[in-house]
Amino acid sequence: MKNDIEKAINDLKNGKMILLYDSDDREGETDMVVASEKITPAHIRTMRKNGGGLICTAIHPDFCKAMGIPFMVDVFDYASEKFPVLKELYPNDIPYDEKSSFSITINHRKTFTGITDNDRSYTIKKFAELCNEKRFGDFGKEFRAPGHVTLLRATEGLVRNRRGHTEMTVALAELAGLTPITTICEMMGDDGYAMKKSETKKYAEKNNLVHLSGEELINYYLEHTEK
Repeated sequence: MKNDIEKAINDLKNGKMILLYDSDDREGETDMVVASEKITPAHIRTMRKNGGGLICTAIHPDFCKAMGIPFMVDVFDYASEKFPVLKELYPNDIPYDEKSSFSITINHRKTFTGITDNDRSYTIKKFAELCNEKRFGDFGKEFRAPGHVTLLRATEGLVRNRRGHTEMTVALAELAGLTPITTICEMMGDDGYAMKKSETKKYAEKNNLVHLSGEELINYYLEHTEK
């Protein structure tokens, strides 16, 4: 377990993708993961072609607080007085979780449509750069919303309070000493469902990628960080 985690940390530092399976009793999904500060158009291309899920960027809660980036459910709550349908849409029946980590969507102002591999990787890289440099006041100057990069707001305390891919991958970036922002994408199967863990492991072996389980990552994180 230790060797896998340490290899994953090293791979993220070197801009390589890793795979992370959450657990059998949660989503039961494997996500492709890359450190956002290392993102390239090739990563986006691999995610959309070989992953097939939603490409999202997960953010440490400290950065979200510094910029005022909300949970989308809170935006809906505030807007529901004017648009009552938003109250009806509240996600209070998620079968595997209590609260969605979804936030707003953005494009960098220098992108065109925002959806191309080049545009999305540029938006993500520039966002990570802004956070790393703590230029939080420039967020609105550099980015516009809505856009084509979906942001996820990690829960305070990360895996101590929520054990989704959002929190786990941000925790992994934190362990690696990287800007704690990650870009992730679920791996989908040709049968219309999430790709089975046995299949994602084969993909990892074929492409020389680390394949972690959520349990081993969480245990390692809790052992190596102060409570």
